[in-house]
Amino acid sequence: MFENLFVGIAEGLRSSLGGLPLEINEAIVMLVKLVGILLFILLSALWLVYMERKIAAFMQARLGPNRTGPKGLLQTTATIGKLMAKEIFINKEADKVCFLLASTLIFVPTLMVLAVIPFGKNMAAIDMNIGLLYLIAITSLDVILFWLSGWASNNKYSLIGGMRSVAQMVSYELPMVIVLLGVVMLTGTLNLSEIIEAQEHTWFIFTQPIAFIIYFICGLAECNRTPFDLVEGESELVQGFSTEYSGMAFAMFYLAEYANMVVICFMTAILFLGGWQAPFGWDFIPSWLWLFLKMYVMMFLMMQIRWTYPRFRVDQLMGFGWKVLLPLSLANVFITGAGMYIYRAIGW
Repeated sequence: MFENLFVGIAEGLRSSLGGLPLEINEAIVMLVKLVGILLFILLSALWLVYMERKIAAFMQARLGPNRTGPKGLLQTTATIGKLMAKEIFINKEADKVCFLLASTLIFVPTLMVLAVIPFGKNMAAIDMNIGLLYLIAITSLDVILFWLSGWASNNKYSLIGGMRSVAQMVSYELPMVIVLLGVVMLTGTLNLSEIIEAQEHTWFIFTQPIAFIIYFICGLAECNRTPFDLVEGESELVQGFSTEYSGMAFAMFYLAEYANMVVICFMTAILFLGGWQAPFGWDFIPSWLWLFLKMYVMMFLMMQIRWTYPRFRVDQLMGFGWKVLLPLSLANVFITGAGMYIYRAIGW
């Protein structure tokens, strides 16, 4: 029902704009879709901040937000209001244009990525044949903005945090991309919808368990989440790349972290947990709801890890990326190729 409603709204919008040239018509439809995605990102980030506060409180035997609004639901909204009222201080020696540009553009890669993610059957804003390749390329842009914010701040702690971000991303992007080759080998496509359809009978978490674990670990590093949050490192770098940011400029980085978590959890669900595919043949539940349920399971796991494990040292993090995850990801590709060869040779 919801899938047909999504398609119907898009087609109805195109019909109502029928008097306009085709290019302008399609541009307006795409703009409406992107605005909807942006609203989804902002609302998701607000909810996830509240969700993490509650999970952290539960794990530490505390209450968490419970005063502002029913069950503390408006606490995050109040926090945003407080940050909007605060002045944005800029170091007089900072590069003001780059300083503000980094915090302004931080949501752009996430918005571009969510545009190709199928939220349900026939529910992708843009259904690209090279969706997976596009996603890998766009998600790598965050590291540039983190480094830019550290460099533009003209603060040694911020600069070190930005450099750590670059080193960390390089160490973890490589195994993250390599393990995805196993999924591409099994499906023979880069289209995200077709990858989901290929998991109709067997989810790839069962055929690619090593790839699932490596991808999720790299996703934690990609989002700068504990135990891989060395780019912030408040114990040794004050607050890392965001040390000089205040007010809404700081809030943009804070909310972008949750937006990136949404992307990583969506991709984990799509690539390894069957996406919108229903388990046990339970097709009576809408496809988009299955995807969101799987996404929130991964989100809970991310939050649980944050409040369970301590931070790595920087040398441990780099060594783990290059000496453990990279060889394992290469071995996974080799094992997948060997398994496919044997499978075809036997003729199953």
